[in-house]
Amino acid sequence: SREKHIYGIYTKMKQKRLSFDEVFDVYAIRIVTDSIDDCYRILGALHSLYAPIPGKFKDYIAIPKANGYQSLHTVMVSPYGVPIEVQIRTDEMNQVAEAGIAAHWLYKSGKVQKETSNWISGLLDLQKQAGNSKEFLENVKIDLFPEEVYVFTPKGKIIVLPRGSCPVDFAYAVHTDIGNTCVTARINHHYVPLQTQLRNGNTIEITTDKKAVPNPGWLNFVATAKARSSIRHHLKHLRKRKARNLGKDLLDKALHAFSLSNNTVDEERMAALLKEINLKSKAQLYQDIGLGNRMAPLVARQLAPLLDEPDNSETPLGPRNKGVRPLGIVSDEGMVIHLAKCCRPIPGDRIQGIATAGRGIVIHQPECSNISEFRNQPERLIDVQWEPGSENLFQVMINVVTVNRRGVLATIASSLADADCNIDHVDMDDRDGNTSLLEFLISIKNLKHLEEVLKRIRTMDFVLKAERKNM
Repeated sequence: SREKHIYGIYTKMKQKRLSFDEVFDVYAIRIVTDSIDDCYRILGALHSLYAPIPGKFKDYIAIPKANGYQSLHTVMVSPYGVPIEVQIRTDEMNQVAEAGIAAHWLYKSGKVQKETSNWISGLLDLQKQAGNSKEFLENVKIDLFPEEVYVFTPKGKIIVLPRGSCPVDFAYAVHTDIGNTCVTARINHHYVPLQTQLRNGNTIEITTDKKAVPNPGWLNFVATAKARSSIRHHLKHLRKRKARNLGKDLLDKALHAFSLSNNTVDEERMAALLKEINLKSKAQLYQDIGLGNRMAPLVARQLAPLLDEPDNSETPLGPRNKGVRPLGIVSDEGMVIHLAKCCRPIPGDRIQGIATAGRGIVIHQPECSNISEFRNQPERLIDVQWEPGSENLFQVMINVVTVNRRGVLATIASSLADADCNIDHVDMDDRDGNTSLLEFLISIKNLKHLEEVLKRIRTMDFVLKAERKNM
């Protein structure tokens, strides 16, 4: 029999939120035999003597845990009505359960040894992809001893995942490339959202697209360490690549002021600069510029020190390099170009880019109070403009003052929906009992769309004022 301590029983009750009557392994027996065949024969004999409790049988011999653990688990009702847990396993399985995964190499069980090797390889992959030791420990904790679900590939292969996993976890479990490029999922031939939780016996199909990339939002619902670390790893590389492309473009525009470009700059001068600032390649320099750690105009001056200074006589917020097209802005991509949340610029607004260390370029409205500190740092100011024809949505804040009346919020929300406008957040504040202030965070296409939305709201008889929130 297996000795059960009071503290162990208490801990299980606390972790799983069980009453004492719901703990079925207070009395536990372990049977160790010679062969797998004996394990199943003993199980059959026990079930013929005592009634098994439905849903409490687990076959970890046919489907081992990810760490190689194998055993048959069953819970039966004794003649006195007391539940008894029985574990049945071979001597090899018992050694592994007691001594850990290293015990696999004492035996010649190729299948289990291979599965254990895969588990260890998975830990090594997590270590390589983790940014630091803290992130690695966080990922390992997720996968150590989870409650598991067993799902199937379309070809019938069993995939073991922790409870709470979703199709994205499944995709990464099959292969990292499938996870990185997955776009849709089907469970039992039905399309489902990617955050759907998987259940035992589900058959999962994943559709991929070579152009697809991991969505940062997946980190909010994936359950496995492999998925989490793979997504973070890919996003880090994607951000670096975007930063390099942006930095190269910014430096090229800055070099135009000296009648130079990335292609015509002197290679010896570039090599000397890289050595001076302790960088190994131009790619690293571009990345630093794209992330805002180095200012493109200053780098351009270092690459062309013998030429005359460019004409910077215009206002800090005006164009500094005539004939050079400003940097085009399509959306708040969340990688190296960010739309400032203080003034929330939208297409149609005048905009100004600010190079910010570690974040890349932050886009403000020129009237925003938060860019006043940069007026004396012209090297941080980036000329930007909206790219025409963008189909993206942009967030903006609007304030609506209304007469207190039942159904006001519902009426305005319905009007916003009719205007093809999404409501992302709303706050409501009763001012004096007679009027209310409603503050909406909405997603719209551009300035013209915003003006149409505000005009629609102002026509309502209970609306006293509707305007864009001041910066």
